[in-house]
Amino acid sequence: QIYYLCKMLTRSLKTNRLMAQNARHFSKVFASSLEATKDIQSGQTLVVGGFGICGIPQNLLTAVQKHGQTELTAVSNNAGIDGYGLGMLLNTKQIKRMVSSYVGENKEFERQYLNGELEVELVPQGTLAEKIRSGGCGIPAYYTPTGVGTVIQEGGFPIKYEADGKTVAISSDPKEVKNIDGRDFVLEKTIVGDFALVKAKVADEAGNLIFNKSARNFNQDVGQAGKITIAEVEEIVPTGTLDPDSIHLPSVYVDRIVLAEDQTKKVEFETISVPGQEVQIPGKGDARARRERIVKRAAKELKDGMYVNLGIGIPTLCPNYLEKDINIVLQSENGILGLGPFPEKKDIDADLINAGKQTVTTIPGSSYFSSSQSFGMIRGSHMDVSILGGMEVSQEGDLANWIIPGKLVKGMGGAMDLVSGARRVIVTMEHTARGNKKIFEKCKLPLTGKHVVDVLITDMAVFEFDKETRQMTLTEVGEGHTVDDVIANTDAKFKIADDIKTF
Repeated sequence: QIYYLCKMLTRSLKTNRLMAQNARHFSKVFASSLEATKDIQSGQTLVVGGFGICGIPQNLLTAVQKHGQTELTAVSNNAGIDGYGLGMLLNTKQIKRMVSSYVGENKEFERQYLNGELEVELVPQGTLAEKIRSGGCGIPAYYTPTGVGTVIQEGGFPIKYEADGKTVAISSDPKEVKNIDGRDFVLEKTIVGDFALVKAKVADEAGNLIFNKSARNFNQDVGQAGKITIAEVEEIVPTGTLDPDSIHLPSVYVDRIVLAEDQTKKVEFETISVPGQEVQIPGKGDARARRERIVKRAAKELKDGMYVNLGIGIPTLCPNYLEKDINIVLQSENGILGLGPFPEKKDIDADLINAGKQTVTTIPGSSYFSSSQSFGMIRGSHMDVSILGGMEVSQEGDLANWIIPGKLVKGMGGAMDLVSGARRVIVTMEHTARGNKKIFEKCKLPLTGKHVVDVLITDMAVFEFDKETRQMTLTEVGEGHTVDDVIANTDAKFKIADDIKTF
């Protein structure tokens, strides 16, 4: 027995020595971004991490630009900005198709699409994050409520125009719909790329990754979804250095690591707070007064203890007008729970931005997470309220706020997910635009969501929509306006409450 015990102990010691040697010598580190990306082929699909220009693998993308691969399909939340991030590859015409949720401020992206030079498949942001995450998990398709009743479900959205910018060359296909427990869901196929390109803060030589703050965003999901995953990192440490409990993406997903040659980080919208300076409402004169009325009224919808998601633009100003002793927790869909105020100049962090790509801070008790987990919170109805801007609203609570076909292409971003997932959806917008009405019997623009609006707040009025009957009711009129003013500026049928209030 002693003999066999000694033999087993000897084998165990040898095994431990071999494992330790493997841990020391096994490395996925490549000498340069050019070396790590040289076998990417023209025509392949790249899944790319980042949000705006936060957490983008800039050095890897620069290497792809230098290699010159063409006819690429790029899957990413957006395409950076003009001349930076994926915007570089748009400028050099290396991308054939973009699969994104948001065009945003990238003018070249919009120009190429509207002029028939680029195929663009617009996907709701939460759907895109889950398509990527699920693809990396071996799930071929999944059902989601996002996009029901819109062009996402119905198809026919122009993916590519002819050179005249008007004739549709390729349009999207309709998607399968299934009713589960009385609610319709759209079937979405998932995504796996030939290569996944991600940016991380730290890696060990085995490929374990740690991301930083809101720079995690899509990177954690993208890192799982490549046949070959390449990570650009700010620091590489020996295997065994990292606390296993702090690792965000395990090494099994990562094939190559490269130390970022250029570690410059840009900020898309440097937004700061100045001590003692009041919050500025955009606009001048009457326009500013109208927006301030909307923001102040919308802030009254926020109650103590609520978890809230605020759309970009006017809705982001609501926390500045909360009533005394009202505390809320703000969520940003790029992966933050517990947003704080804008930072002072000295505290700006390029890895800490909100969904509008503005620099922010966080409050005590805040947390960071991936894009797919962020939209899991939203889709799972864990957000009490979402406040969004609008272009048009219908009398049954349909919302349109993401595109003017052939003219303005911003993309839906996370709006379609928010209106299908938040417990209460509040839309804020000016009642008219240059004298043109915006509230109709039926929306004229492509929908963001059907039967989704619970409250509509304009500078003239507050309307509420019954969740069951979808009856639209005028409950409040803006100061200086009358019910007749509201009727004259609204192309929709609505009920008038018995006890109309003024705000």
